Amino acid sequence: MAVPKKRTSKMKKRQRRSHHRLAGLNLARCAHCGAAIRPHRVCHNCGQYKGEAVVQMDDF
Repeated sequence: MAVPKKRTSKMKKRQRRSHHRLAGLNLARCAHCGAAIRPHRVCHNCGQYKGEAVVQMDDF
């Protein structure tokens, strides 16, 4: 079985894990009201999706 000869330093360990971070949220603007929303989702502010009223705001 392979055994490392030397201990992995903190720097090498952190360099290897540098891309394991969390990705940030992508936000788009609602075309109707301008609120920040996630892409391809119904706006929680006005209930519109692609320019059409999908959800009645009385439901929320």
